[in-house]
Amino acid sequence: MAAVCRSVKDLVAIITGGASGLGLATAERLVRQGASAVLLDMPNSDGEAQAKKLGKSCVFTPADVTSEKDVQAALTLAKEKFGRVDVAVNCAGVAVAIKTYNSKKSQAHTLEDFQRVLNVNLIGTFNVIRLVAGEMGQNEPDQGGQRGVIINTASVAAFEGQVGQAAYSASKGGIVGMTLPIARDLAPMGIRVMTIAPGRHIPSLPHLGLGGIHGQLRRESIRPLSSSSLLAPGLGSTTGRTQVGGTRQTGKQGRASDSGCLV
Repeated sequence: MAAVCRSVKDLVAIITGGASGLGLATAERLVRQGASAVLLDMPNSDGEAQAKKLGKSCVFTPADVTSEKDVQAALTLAKEKFGRVDVAVNCAGVAVAIKTYNSKKSQAHTLEDFQRVLNVNLIGTFNVIRLVAGEMGQNEPDQGGQRGVIINTASVAAFEGQVGQAAYSASKGGIVGMTLPIARDLAPMGIRVMTIAPGRHIPSLPHLGLGGIHGQLRRESIRPLSSSSLLAPGLGSTTGRTQVGGTRQTGKQGRASDSGCLV
């Protein structure tokens, strides 16, 4: 199946975790290519300052992705400011590094920590998806019948989790698992859904004290998962398995466009 390239110019994107790391780098790329962006992040984040740096095409709204009220308020802001929502990129996430059972300390992994990671990473992602789908469904379809695209962020940890990553891997594995059924749910509405599994970068994750990857998207290794199509706004090389319109394609390789396009 031939790829169809659509410019991101004039599209409106809502980006969770948009104040730092992958979320901020995504916002920078999209705005640079002519799109508008709404950054969602915690109230104590650097979101307001980062949005100002990106100019009039970007705004920030403090939001907890697990809150229906906060996410709905962000969507309302996007429509009031830019008129609609075309793209949603879910980058918000947290992590802990705790063994299931620490024999040296005679201490089990706390359920509170496990539940918090799943609540933000998995349930928070689904919360954004379910609400943004309703907004995208109101868009006029383009010539290809498309109304929007949703991009979720999993991790290589969904497939190869390391010691201490039980909670994180479970949350990212959940995102992988729900991608295809959600894509099938939303396909009749003209909304495409995909999930990426980044590796070999240092994300900005609370509780790990890790630095961001601001401006380093080209160094990422991204593995596309089951999806109804692929959004690739210059995010580097892609390889793996995709699900496109119900037709499975295996071993396809390609490079995202530097001009910023939907593929």
